[in-house]
Amino acid sequence: MKSQQDRFALPFIRRSLIGSAVVALCATLYANNAMAVNPFVVKDIRVEGIQRTEAGTVFSYLPVRVGETFDDVKASSAIKALYATGFFKDIRLEEENGVLVVLVEERPAISSVDFTGTKEFEKDMLVKALSEIGVAQTKIFDKASVDRAEQELKRQYLSHGLYGVKITTTVTPIERNRVTIMFNVDEGDVAKIKGINIIGNKAFSDKELRQLLELRPSGWFTWYSKADQYSKQKLTGDLEKIKSWYLNHGYLEANVESTQVSITPDKRDIYLTLNITEGEQYTVSSVKLEGEMFGREEELKQLILLQPGKTYVGDLQEGTNKLISDRLGTFGYAFANVTANPELNREKREVAFTFFVDPGKRAYVRHMNISGNTVTRDEVIRREFRQFESSWYDANRVKLSRDRVDRLGYFKDVKVETPESPGTSDQVDVNIAVEEKPTGNFMIGGAFSQSEKFTFTASISQANFAGSGNTVGIELNTSKYNRTIAFSQTNPYFTDDGVSRAFSLYLRTSRPPALNIGSYTVRQTGGNMTFGVPFSESDTVYFGAGLERTELETDESSPSIYQTFVRQNGGPASGVGSATTNAIPLTVAWGRDTRDSAVTPSRGRFQRANFEIDAIGDAKYYRLVYEHQWWKPVTRWMTLALRGEFDYGKGIGGSAYPVFKNFYAGGIGSVRGYESSSLGVVDQRYYDAIGGSKRIIANAELQFPFPGSGTDRSLRWFTFADGGQVFQEDAKIRFGEFRYSAGIGLSWISPVGPLKLSYAKPLNSLPGDRLERFQFQMGTGF
Repeated sequence: MKSQQDRFALPFIRRSLIGSAVVALCATLYANNAMAVNPFVVKDIRVEGIQRTEAGTVFSYLPVRVGETFDDVKASSAIKALYATGFFKDIRLEEENGVLVVLVEERPAISSVDFTGTKEFEKDMLVKALSEIGVAQTKIFDKASVDRAEQELKRQYLSHGLYGVKITTTVTPIERNRVTIMFNVDEGDVAKIKGINIIGNKAFSDKELRQLLELRPSGWFTWYSKADQYSKQKLTGDLEKIKSWYLNHGYLEANVESTQVSITPDKRDIYLTLNITEGEQYTVSSVKLEGEMFGREEELKQLILLQPGKTYVGDLQEGTNKLISDRLGTFGYAFANVTANPELNREKREVAFTFFVDPGKRAYVRHMNISGNTVTRDEVIRREFRQFESSWYDANRVKLSRDRVDRLGYFKDVKVETPESPGTSDQVDVNIAVEEKPTGNFMIGGAFSQSEKFTFTASISQANFAGSGNTVGIELNTSKYNRTIAFSQTNPYFTDDGVSRAFSLYLRTSRPPALNIGSYTVRQTGGNMTFGVPFSESDTVYFGAGLERTELETDESSPSIYQTFVRQNGGPASGVGSATTNAIPLTVAWGRDTRDSAVTPSRGRFQRANFEIDAIGDAKYYRLVYEHQWWKPVTRWMTLALRGEFDYGKGIGGSAYPVFKNFYAGGIGSVRGYESSSLGVVDQRYYDAIGGSKRIIANAELQFPFPGSGTDRSLRWFTFADGGQVFQEDAKIRFGEFRYSAGIGLSWISPVGPLKLSYAKPLNSLPGDRLERFQFQMGTGF
């Protein structure tokens, strides 16, 4: 066997060294020329020392093949390439009778990554974060990566206020050249903010400015909100809030010059100091527009919110920029840019603004893309679009498309982005990203109460059945006093142009609860079908017809109103017995929905009017229902919600209004603080509420995000005031008889449906009123 070292008179060495190097020496392989390669023709290639790496992987990095000549250049390139893979910590090349032997020592692989002592973070989240750094199961072990992982863990803990955290990393070798990595974490105590000092403020007090901050010293509620835990991100946001506050009060040159964050030696208490420069308060002297406006200067001037002679307000300037750019967006200018250039007169403390309008190129939509829908079919979302592909971009239509998708009620969140299409300057893509929420509900359970005894309930409903957009529901409810079996189905796109169809079949039996003294039984069997015809983007008119058979059974203890109905509809003259009526109700209804969300609205209106008449059946009557709901943001974190409802029913042709069509008031959805359906006229013998043919309800709520929930609108608390009453057919509506209440509540879009809790104080209750201060309800939308 020839050796590369033959020329050094060492013929007794049968296996000669061609090269051995580390990463730092690869570029100067055999720098001393003591180990230069004696070129030879490669007869074969053999790899030794590999345990996990495939031999083919090594071959792929070698710059030589069998039959080729191996020399210094190829030796250097081979070692560099193999080290660059990161798989090996030592590499040697040898020649044995014309065979190139590649000897490697692999780096160990990571068998597992685990943590002890972690309470602040979920382990799965930590594993995912370290995987992005390169420290994960099956990855090649690298001490530098593990050090970076340890620093990243510390950084995460520091961001949560755990400044006393200590992390010890243990690397344990195991069989087959593997290692286990264990991060031992001693989290220590959370460092909490003990004080926030503000320096330099004159126009506003410390208390006013501190109320703007998300970060707060430890207090009664900070155990939940964690607002007393320092975070650099939160501090950055708070500084922006202070600056915005000053801008909104005319202080154009206000700035937070510096911030100091100090921590006590025991790393438990943090003190913040904010240094503010206020400057002078400015008044707007003039505003004007410049730029390309396509002859719409007068129209765009109407969108300017800043008014000469008034104190400068930063939000009004930003609002002006947005209104003008959005208006240009409705004409297809998706990239319109509006900038406000202020000219300060410090002597007079005035500022003149020039709004420069740059519409850019007119753009059209290339693609409407949908993402995030794993259950809902694309077509269910796409049929709500009012912006179309290959047409001019229209900002109003894009917003309308987003709102219509959100109003479906299938998604937690709907976001829209309009990026410029790659490689073009006049096209945009509209990307709609949705986050689905459970739309199905299955409930089965039982309960025991003094009034209802044993109750069994079961229901299945699916608002987006199989992702089709159809709603299917089956309800089964059986108790001693109420029994229901019902099936319903709604297809919102029965026809391609948006005509909906809904039908239901039901069998209901109801008796008064045990707390009522009077006894009666109402059995109803029927069904109905309704078609909805859209007349505009937000208006729909409904037409429906139904069949309903009602049997009312009374005894000697039944309220007189029920006995009278039995007597007037073919029952015994005494009113004790049973009477059966058949109805063919026809309905015409109108609905308008301009809410920004069907689940958690913050702006817009919802209106509905329903007229039902039965002029053919036995119990001739008509009834009208009108409801109006209205939402408006009062501030960025508070929403005002108002609701009013007026209901009216009357018999036709001298017929009495059917008692089983009565309206009721009291409880969640009408007047909280009073028992459900307890308001209005009561039976003179037993003082049981019997409802009425006329009802007026008014509700007002101030809705706030729950502390610590951020921008999540699915969990909110609110204060409210309610008023309302129900009246008999022959009685006048008297506002002096209204009942009022006020209180506080909590609403939550839970995984099993909307949940609303309320605690109310009746404001003008009278003796005999049935009060119920704490109430809750599943499935209410207001």
